[in-house]
Amino acid sequence: MTYGYCRISTKQQSIERQIRNIKAAYPDAEIIEEAFTGTKIERPAFDDMINSAKELKDSGEDVTIVFDSVSRMSRNAEDGYNLYQDLYNRGINLVFLKEHHIDTDTYKGAMRNQLAMTGEDTDLIFQGINAYLLRLAAKQIKLAFEQAQKEVDDLHQRTKEGIQTAKLNGKQIGQKQGAKLTTQKSVAAKKFILKNSRTFNGSLDDKECIEYLKIAPNTFYKYKKELRAEQQ
Repeated sequence: MTYGYCRISTKQQSIERQIRNIKAAYPDAEIIEEAFTGTKIERPAFDDMINSAKELKDSGEDVTIVFDSVSRMSRNAEDGYNLYQDLYNRGINLVFLKEHHIDTDTYKGAMRNQLAMTGEDTDLIFQGINAYLLRLAAKQIKLAFEQAQKEVDDLHQRTKEGIQTAKLNGKQIGQKQGAKLTTQKSVAAKKFILKNSRTFNGSLDDKECIEYLKIAPNTFYKYKKELRAEQQ
């Protein structure tokens, strides 16, 4: 089974380029599309794909996941590297069209190309060389994810500077006071609260809801207030 994961940060962006690149290299890939930022936890299509890939691999099927670039997998260096290692250890193949040097096949090559032991004193040297080669391969993977995260950090910094400049020039930034913002995340959270919170005849208390949704308490209570108002 071959998956091709394509992600854009907003639904206004075009995802066609990623699909075209993956299909050119893997015509039979099942394309998974998503419009979420790579620094956010909530990526339901991605999570479903990963879970399906693990189940298929556990059943004995070969599984490959193809990304146009490493940033499509994750823009958080630590999370991306940990997920890479988890999938690699499970035997799931990862392919990055723009960074083939960190494909899992490349990493496997570093493992296979270790120097053979001879039973002589020189084995101490060989062991050191093998350990160095493996650490070098792992470092290349980490660097790729760190670079993806740096791109996000740089973008956030440029955005922050742009907002500061706009404010100094007297421009309106963000919503006007009293305006209500509706996002896909807020809709999903409010739906969960309405169904599960004890306030609305569910079974979970406030703390349990907050922990499940992974949102700030202030945000949670704001959603509850809005839900009460909507029911009046």
